[in-house]
Parts: sequence; C-alpha cells; structure tokens
Amino acid sequence: MALRFFNTLTQELEVFHPQKDNTVRMYTCGPTVYNYVHIGNFRTFTFQDILRRWLRYRGYKLDHVMNVTDVDDKIIANAAKAQKSLADYTREFTKAFFEDAAALRLEKPEHVAPATEHIPEMVEAIQKLAAKNYTYTNDGSTYFRIGSFSQYGKLSHNDFAGIRSGARVDVDEYDKADARDFVLWKGRKGNEPFWTTPFGDGRPGWHIECSAMAMSYLGETLDIHAGGVDLIFPHHENEIAQSESITGKPFARFWLHSEHLHIESQKMSKSLGNFYTLRDLLEMGYQPEVIRYLLASVPYRKKLNFTFDGLKAAAKSIERLRDFELRAASAKLPPGRNEAVSERSAAAIRQFEEALDDDLNTAEALAAVFEYVRAINSALDEQQFQEENRWDAARVLEVFDGLFDVLKPGPSTAAAANGMPSDSEIASYIEERQQAKKSRDFARADQIRALLDSKGILLEDTKEGVRWKRK
Repeated sequence: MALRFFNTLTQELEVFHPQKDNTVRMYTCGPTVYNYVHIGNFRTFTFQDILRRWLRYRGYKLDHVMNVTDVDDKIIANAAKAQKSLADYTREFTKAFFEDAAALRLEKPEHVAPATEHIPEMVEAIQKLAAKNYTYTNDGSTYFRIGSFSQYGKLSHNDFAGIRSGARVDVDEYDKADARDFVLWKGRKGNEPFWTTPFGDGRPGWHIECSAMAMSYLGETLDIHAGGVDLIFPHHENEIAQSESITGKPFARFWLHSEHLHIESQKMSKSLGNFYTLRDLLEMGYQPEVIRYLLASVPYRKKLNFTFDGLKAAAKSIERLRDFELRAASAKLPPGRNEAVSERSAAAIRQFEEALDDDLNTAEALAAVFEYVRAINSALDEQQFQEENRWDAARVLEVFDGLFDVLKPGPSTAAAANGMPSDSEIASYIEERQQAKKSRDFARADQIRALLDSKGILLEDTKEGVRWKRK
C-alpha cells in the first residue's frame, strides 16, 4: 500500500511522494513561547513527531523546519507585565518547551527558526509583496490586501466573496469568520519592541513570520505543511495568500492538520479548571511515555478525549507490552524456529505498516500489535514459540517502538520531587538485589525489597525476570 495522507487543501486522501529527490521538505508550526505549553498543543507536536518518524521509516530523508513564535501580542503583553525584556521572557519558555518536548521523546527538527532571528527575511518578503501591489499602509502599519488574492479561502473552504476591501485587523488572532486585510508589519507603538526597516520602525505580524521562514529554508513550494486545525483559518490561509502572491507557485503540496484535544469530553480552558501543561501531569506522577502513548493513540484527524482513566489505561497497555518484551526475551524455550510464528510476526509488521500508510492510523497500528501480543503469548503458553523466534518478536517491538517510543521507562519528575527513586535507580537496586541473591546474601536482598517497598515500588519475581511497578 502506498503512503497516503488526507490533504486539507483538496479534502482528499492522496498518495504522497516528495516533489523532488528523496527529501521531504516539511514545515510545522511550533510553540508560541508566552507560557508553558499545554497538552492540547503537545497533541499536535506528538502528531508531527509520529509523522516525521514514519516518513523516515518509509525511507525518506527529512528537511524539517519548526518555527518558534517569540514575538506577538500575548508575548509582548506578558513580558511587559513581568517587567522583562522580550528576549529574557521568551528564553525561559523556549527552554521549557524543549525540555518538555524531550521528556515526551519528540525528535528535534533539522531546523528550529525563532521569529526574531529572521526579521530580514520577513522585511524582504513584505517588500516583494509591496512591489507587486498586494499591500498598503495605514497609520504606520503595512497590510496585505486579501481582495487582491483571488483564491483566498481555498484552504479553509470558506466563501469570502463578500470581503470588504479596506477592513483591517491589527491583532494576531481573530474570529474564524472574520476575513479582513491583515497586518504584515505593525508600526511602533509606545514602548513595544521594534525593528527599524525601510517601511518604518515596528515589528512583524504573526502570519508573515511563517511564510518568510518556510520559504527561506525550504524554497518556494513545500512538500508538507502541518499544524493544528485551529490554525487553518486565519493563519494558514494567510500564509498561502502571502506566499503565493510572492512566488506565483503553490506554497505547500500537502496540508495536514490535527484535531483538538478535549479534557473529560470538555474543551480545555482555565475557566473550567481543566487546563493542564505537561508539567502539571508529571507532577501528578504520570510518566512521560504514558502521556505520549495516549496522545499518539488516537488518529490525528480525530478529536482526542484526554481523560485520567485514559492515562491509567495507557499505563496498563505499556506495562503489557513491557511484560511481553521481557517474556519473549527471557523465557526458556525449545531450540529451533516455528515458521508459523515467524509468518505471524511478519504479518503483524505488514498490518502495522499498512495502518500507518493509511493517513497515520495509529489506532489500527496499535490494534495490530496487541493482537500479535495476544497470539504470541498463547504460542508461548503452548510451547509453540521457539528459541529462534525471539528475533521475530524483538523485530515487531522494534518497529512498534521506533514510532511510538514508549517501551523504555523514562525519568519521573514527580518521583524525584517526592524523593522516590528514578527508573534508573530502581534498575540499579534490582541489579544489586539479583547479585545479592546469587551470592546467597538473602538478608541484603530482602533489605533492598523492603527499601523499595517503603519508597512505593513493588517488586514481583517471575520466571521471566523481575518486574516492578509504582504503587
């Protein structure tokens, strides 16, 4: 089956190939660093991570750019309130974002592009638009005239035939039905940060940032542009208008958008008291890989209902996979290879691949893996799984975890904060206990078990090895 994605632009499932050579030129909208990033945004970033991992699995090279919005209305207001410079304020939250991304095992793109480091590219883009008469000025600001771009609305599939020429919007975010000329360059106001340019002191509007940086790194036409559905209009619609007005060429061939995340079937909001950052969840004791699993488990174009019961179920799913990995690797097995088991393993990988080739259907991919685990556990029970079949099982889990990346335990922020041992410390204790038992120092072995128990860690000795879990 060929790799296919649902293209927001065409509203169709399309076979994907890069436009040239074997490199995917991809741009994804990154964080706006005015605060800690919430888990709704991390749903989108996790989708983008799954996307890049699967493209690479399918043999493509990646040239991936992610922007960091470090100047906009919210950031300027928050920095002023905190009595910090723009750079000092955004540095803290940029650092926090990448720490959180690392905790969730999100791969870092080939290029990270902070907006404030690319002001010359934005100025050049605006000058090109002005030269082609797509802009006008008013009160020191420069605007894009959307009535001059006849295809405006083609991404959001809205009919903007009644656009009122000259109706302007200065803010970076606005209502989804509010089609107005948008600001490219905001004239200097008061003590706001500013840059000096040929069209006056000021700062860039949000939309021009992405167009200028994307084309600067990746050229006039991208293979993939991805983000959350909330960005389709106005942000991505405006990116298309700006970019295609400059080049006369398609801005991106594929547009991929992830759906919203809800909390316990409600929209996440501070007013409802259900607004969570990743750090909030880690402080509650949830492991990063458990959060990653839940964020990745629902296909990106479906709404994700994020619940605490769902987190508990995710933890149990990961535990089941780890138990299977341990059993398949360490069980005493008869020699030889069962060809039926090998064929079942190959079939599981094919099913996994077919699911992900079908617009990244992570739910079907997970179903294929868990059906395989059930079948092989039965084969183990019936002694049909043989010594040389270990490689088969290991390969299935390798393919699975190359994408989902949840099998290896990660450090627990909450555990460290509460004086509990980290996963690596637990592993060291278990190894010491195993050595004590081999040396027949059973008193020390019992002492280690009691120590871990006092710290909320339960050990279970099985014929496949030692398992542990937090209470």
